[in-house]
Order: sequence, then structure tokens, then C-alpha cells
Amino acid sequence: MTKLIGYARVSTRPQSTDRQEADLIAAGVRRDDLYVDQGVSGARAMRPQFDRALAALEAKDTLVVTTLDRLGRSTQNMLDFAQELRGRGAGLRVLNLGGGDVDTSTPMGSMLFTIMAALAQMEHDIKRERIVDSIGKRREAGKDLGGRPRLISDSKIRNALRLVEGGEPAAQVARDLGMSRATFYRRSRELNTK
Repeated sequence: MTKLIGYARVSTRPQSTDRQEADLIAAGVRRDDLYVDQGVSGARAMRPQFDRALAALEAKDTLVVTTLDRLGRSTQNMLDFAQELRGRGAGLRVLNLGGGDVDTSTPMGSMLFTIMAALAQMEHDIKRERIVDSIGKRREAGKDLGGRPRLISDSKIRNALRLVEGGEPAAQVARDLGMSRATFYRRSRELNTK
């Protein structure tokens, strides 16, 4: 008996897979055959539920995902994956690819998948290029890049350095500040280069 195996994924914990799960169930995937990775990037090699979905996939079964980016980021990776599924006798169905449902078990679906995988890779590369460019421009302009604010001020680091120069162990001074010794040394070096 052939089955539809569903896979849903979100990159961060606060995101929800509810919409993906609803779409997969509406496409005929049984809840027992639905695998969900929460807070796992598509670029990561370790995707536990994805691995379980593949292990459950048998010949004549079809892996169903809502969008192409749920599989990964690189075109070559996606194409290799589609080829691996074909080799196992399984299919891949992408529900929202190019405005419609694409099944790689058909020649037309396979061609469309290849084209869309290349476009997804290009879109990812363009986004990355824009982000790198934006960070570079902000850095050149001396603007704040965001990130986590420093909890320990430079003046506290200077005071701690005086304690270390007075003979206190650096590890203890760093611990009293609530940071690792490595972070204490890094922050100390940054102060000396200012």
C-alpha cells in the first residue's frame, strides 16, 4: 500500500508549523505519517524528524512538503535528494511550487522541480548578498549592527583589569563579573585597542 509521508519544518522555535501541517493533511497525509522539525534550519545536516520521515518512506510512497525550501537551501542538494528518492522508487510532491502542486514522479514535474530548485537557490543567494552588503554599509557608516547589548560596561572591565593587575586571579575576577575568562580577556584586548 502506498503512503503519503508529510514533512514540515520551521527554522526557529517561536515559528509555527500549523499552516504547513494543515496543508499537508488537506493533501491527504495522515497525522501518523506527518513529521515535524521545530527550530531546525534547512541548511543544517541534522534534521531528526526529516531523517525519520525518510526512514518511513518505502518504494511507491511519496514524500510531501508544502514548499521547496522545507527540503534545504542548495540546488545541488535538492536535486541530489530528488534523484535519491527516484532511485528508491519513491516520489516527491511539493504542494506550492510555481503556483501549483508538483509531483517529481512525472517528467514535467521533474523538470519544473529542477527549474524551481535553481530559482530557490538564486533567491537565497540574492538575499544573502543583500544582507552582507547592508552590514558592510552600516559598518562603514559606523552604525549599530544590533545584536545582544553588552551587560557589562567597559568601565567595569577596566576596574576588573585593575584587580587582576593587583594580583587577583583572572578566572575569579571574570567569574565575579559573570563571564568566562575567555570573554574577559577578549573584552580586555578590545579596550586596549580603542
